[in-house]
Amino acid sequence: MYPHERSLVEKYKQRPFAILGVNSDKDREQLKRRMAKENITWKSFFEGGTGGPIATRWNVQAWPTLYLLDAKGVIRLKDVRGKRLEEAIDKLVKEAEHRARAPAK
Repeated sequence: MYPHERSLVEKYKQRPFAILGVNSDKDREQLKRRMAKENITWKSFFEGGTGGPIATRWNVQAWPTLYLLDAKGVIRLKDVRGKRLEEAIDKLVKEAEHRARAPAK
């Protein structure tokens, strides 16, 4: 998924969009090397395995699991891929931009 994630980071730079990763790798040093090699520039948390606190709290049952959150932090979709993911991201980014331009109430 790294190439696709890198393309999303590039496509939405300077826009209200972020990727956060949670890695289930057990070897932190090996993970750091792979992240450098893969040019992972987004924030990524080290879980130390598949049953860590983040995976437990977010009810992750399989890796990778993808959650799409809106600008308010509300989970809007889970485990979407492909065209549906692209369309959902575009819609949520536009919603966030519109909200940012709207006059305060």
